[in-house]
Order: sequence, then C-alpha cells, then structure tokens
Amino acid sequence: MEQHSRDFLRRADEALAEPERAANRAALGLFMPLLRDQAVEAFDSQAFQGLRDQVEAIRRHSLDNLGHYLEQFIGQARENGNQVHLARDGDELNAIVLDICTQVEAQRVAKGKSMVTEETGLNAALEAADIKVRETDLGEYIIQEAGETPSHIVGPALHKPEAEIRELFLERHDLGERDLDSAAAMVAEARQVLREEFLAADVGVIGSNALIAENGYSMLVTNEGNGDLCANLPKTLIICTSIDRVLPRPEDAMAMLRLLVRSTTGQAVTCYTSFYSGPRREGDIDGPVETHFVLLDNRRTELLASDYREMLQCIRCGACLNHCPVYMSAGGHAYGWVYPGPMGSVLTPLLTSLDEAEALPHACTACGRCEEVCPANIPLPDLLRDLRAEAFAEGISARRWRFGIRLHSWLARHPTLYRQITRIAVRVMHRLGRDRGFIRYLPLAGGWLQARELPSPEGDSFLASYRKEHKS
Repeated sequence: MEQHSRDFLRRADEALAEPERAANRAALGLFMPLLRDQAVEAFDSQAFQGLRDQVEAIRRHSLDNLGHYLEQFIGQARENGNQVHLARDGDELNAIVLDICTQVEAQRVAKGKSMVTEETGLNAALEAADIKVRETDLGEYIIQEAGETPSHIVGPALHKPEAEIRELFLERHDLGERDLDSAAAMVAEARQVLREEFLAADVGVIGSNALIAENGYSMLVTNEGNGDLCANLPKTLIICTSIDRVLPRPEDAMAMLRLLVRSTTGQAVTCYTSFYSGPRREGDIDGPVETHFVLLDNRRTELLASDYREMLQCIRCGACLNHCPVYMSAGGHAYGWVYPGPMGSVLTPLLTSLDEAEALPHACTACGRCEEVCPANIPLPDLLRDLRAEAFAEGISARRWRFGIRLHSWLARHPTLYRQITRIAVRVMHRLGRDRGFIRYLPLAGGWLQARELPSPEGDSFLASYRKEHKS
C-alpha cells in the first residue's frame, strides 16, 4: 500500500482549511472525552485503574509468551475445525485470502470492519482479481462509496458532515425519489442496501479483537451486528487479524472488553460481543461451512524484540485519538496511512519505515493526554520522543530541525546567555503584540501562526518576574 506519511504537514494544512470538517472534529474532541469520563466514573475510577493494571499485566504476559500462546491457539482452532494460515506480510495475507476465494469460486465478499485488512490493502487486491468487495460497517460503507479511506480507527467516517453523506446516498443508491431528512432515514436506507449484499456474499471477511489460546475462539466486538451477518450468512468465513491479538483465557478477553468499550464509545458494553469457534457442526442450522484464520505478522515479531514492544499492548480503542489536540486539528487523513493519532504516530514508522513517516513522531504537543487515557497504560509520549531521538541520530530529520535542536541544546547548557536571550525575545514579542494582545507574525514561525494566534507576553520572562517577586 502506497504511503503518504511524508506529506503530514501539507495534509494537516489542508485539513485546517476545511471549516465544516474542522467543526466536526472539534465536536468529537469535546463529546468523546466526556463519554469516556462518564463511563469511567460510573465504573469507579479507582476500580478502572485497577482493571487497567490487570489488563496491562495480561497483555505483557501474553507478549512475553507469544510463541507459546500462539501455538496453543493454532492447535485449538484446528481442533475446532478451522484452517489456520500464517502471513509474513501484507502481500502474503492478500494472496492467502485471494487463494481461498478462488478455491470456493467466490464472486462477492462481505466485509466486516478490519484494521488489518486496511493495513494490507485487501480490498484492492481482491477487486484486481474481479471479486466484488462490500464493506458492511456503516462508516466503512460510507467511505467506500465516497472513494475515501478511514479517518478514525473506530469511526471511519466521523470526518464527513451529514449533508455530504445525504448527497452521497442520493447519488449512489438507485432508489428513486425520497427525502433523506434525518440520520435515522440514512441508516435505514444503508441497512436496506446492505441486506442484499449479506445475502449475496460467497465469502465473509471479519477481523478480531482477541484470539483465545485456551479454546481456539475468536472474539469480535461491534455495535451494528454486521460482523455476525458476515460470519454466519456466507458459506466461507475468513478471520483476518494479527498475531499479537492472542490472549491466554476467555476471562482475559472479557477483562479487556470492559476496558475497550468504555474507552472507545463510553458504553458499559457494546451491542454485540461475539465468539466464533469454527464452522457449523452437524445439526447446526446456520453458520459457515468452512472457516479460516489468517494471522498477520508484518514486522510485529521485530517490534516485539525492540524497545517499542509496549506498542503491541494497544487494544485499538481510539481513546488516544479522541483526546489528542493534534489529531483533532489535523484530522486522520493527514497521517497518510491506516493508523492516525498518537498510536499511529508510533505504529506507522515501526510497521513501514521511520524514513517514510519521520514527520509523525513530531505530530505531538507532549501534553500527555494520550498516556493518561490509554487503557493499556502505553507510554505513548515516551515512545514518540524515542522515535524523534532515533530520527535525529540517523540524520532523517530535516537539517533545519537538527540545527535548531543543536542550537537549543547548546543554549540550555549556557544558562546566563539563555536567560538574556529569552528576556530580550519576550520583550520584543510584548512590543509586537501589545496593541492587539496577540501576535500574528514572527520570523521563522509563519507556518505555525498561520492557523493560530500567539498571546502576547506580559512584558517579562517568568524567571525575571519570579526573581522580582521574591526580591520584594
């Protein structure tokens, strides 16, 4: 899949110039944290932190013993009648899925939401082989019809205003004259269109929130029920996920679920939590005739052996996106690949290359909100700083940035000079903005001030004011 992460600054600049979508993101940044906070308070914040610690310990243990639990899961899954395939990279996963579809002579595929298949570009690979693919998650369906990519790992179409979706449905659905005057009407129309896709599909493709080593089951969490329809109506089911999703026991998956749902949508539980064991058994009235697991590595084994292994604890809840001021300003598409926000700024350089995605670790204000709300206790700001340091050491960062960092480092080691320069700069900035109360232009900061106003300093540096106060 072609990467565009180098273009982060340009794409972020374009996003800031779209007022309606920016307003959508601002509302999301206000609304989603409130839902999460209410869910945590209702659960009891102290108990919630205890659960975070428990799930972190489970995930660490699972990753420390990944080979053992992966082998156990594969054995149990095969005993349940599943076929299990291992894919080293995205191309291999796509080839495995295509081969399965070819063997069953599939012409149509119904897909549930799956970040792993977004990562590998599965849809394009199947469509290139003349297999029709239909996304059935409502958000994924909307962006597929619009020819776009997801902007959020949980709500793929959250960036699109309601009016855009209405016009899209009126244009794409051949249903005659009607008035889609509400969100409910649009949802009902999408449900009507997608019903035929479920019934006509030869193969269903879904993702997985957890693989359970003890019994070989897969857990899937949705709010729409489309995952169950993709899993049970077509004769062939393919579950695409990554090797790091494995957990030891069902109770471990349920503990993670309690964190995941509250962190994602603020719900106590999602509408549908489904466990898939394998193909239909004798006497079953529905379910797939054959079931396949395709487990993707795609550099995760390398990541497990690196200093960034904590990133594999991520449960894909999206809380870090919902609380990130950079994501809310720039939007998901600015990040240029499947995973946006703080988690994407760490994952994308690690799963692709730091050279291609060097801008992403810098897309951070170091406010720490992502780490504060991460249910897996991942130290995201620390990992971002480590990636910045690595890019600096390897000479990947832009020369002007490396020069600026070296200059600042040198000044920091000469405190007297640093204080003098800071005091002069503060006084100059005070004079530039004293009439309006803010500054609209500064040398070398034109891009930064293009989308924001810098409040004018009060007239002296903090340190100078502090000394005056204590002298008096």
